[in-house]
Amino acid sequence: MTQLLLDLRPNQPPSFDNFIVGENAELVARLRLLAEPGCFDAIYLWGATGCGKSHLLSATAASALRRRPVLLLSGCRSASADFHAPPGGLLIVDEVDALDADAQVALFRIFNTARLIGLGLLLAGGKPPTKLELREDLRTRIGQTLIYAVKTLNDEEKAAALRRHALERGLKVDDGLVRYLLAHGRRDLPSLMAVLDHLDRTTLERKQHATLPLLKEALQLTLVPTDDESRPV
Repeated sequence: MTQLLLDLRPNQPPSFDNFIVGENAELVARLRLLAEPGCFDAIYLWGATGCGKSHLLSATAASALRRRPVLLLSGCRSASADFHAPPGGLLIVDEVDALDADAQVALFRIFNTARLIGLGLLLAGGKPPTKLELREDLRTRIGQTLIYAVKTLNDEEKAAALRRHALERGLKVDDGLVRYLLAHGRRDLPSLMAVLDHLDRTTLERKQHATLPLLKEALQLTLVPTDDESRPV
């Protein structure tokens, strides 16, 4: 018989401290600076799903909120009325490539006034500026920002991150389980950590140690592969 447990351990909110930097040290340093009240840079981040873009945007917002007005828009497609420019503040827009025509116009106008009112801009999308399906004037403005491709972690860095995540949850996993997870799980870190979270809950409910069969079960339940998803060999 399994025992259902209520997991009361709070998830850590995204921050610079719990972001695995890897090859993104310059980018993180730039975003830390952007959070300061006297910085009015315009920065664009791009990268594949799961590379950490949204984490970095939330971390920048959390850091900046202690020092300056911040507006964070995520998953915004048609809410052009939500676009406003807090003077001296920071406007952060995630999924900029999903904005509809009205929202694109609103963002373009903000680009035109940002320097005049002392506004920092931080945008993120899934593609480099030249490949964004946006109106040409907005795409050109984004192309003139500081552009960073968020670098994904290598397997060694992912393994270290997974071991740390397990340790924070009090879950004991040996190196063999970590290697198996990297070989058979999805490539992005959030999905891999979700497997560990499920494994942790299972071990607590069944009062068992983490084992390969339990890990395989967690993979089956949390990572349903898609047709276009590549697998490592």
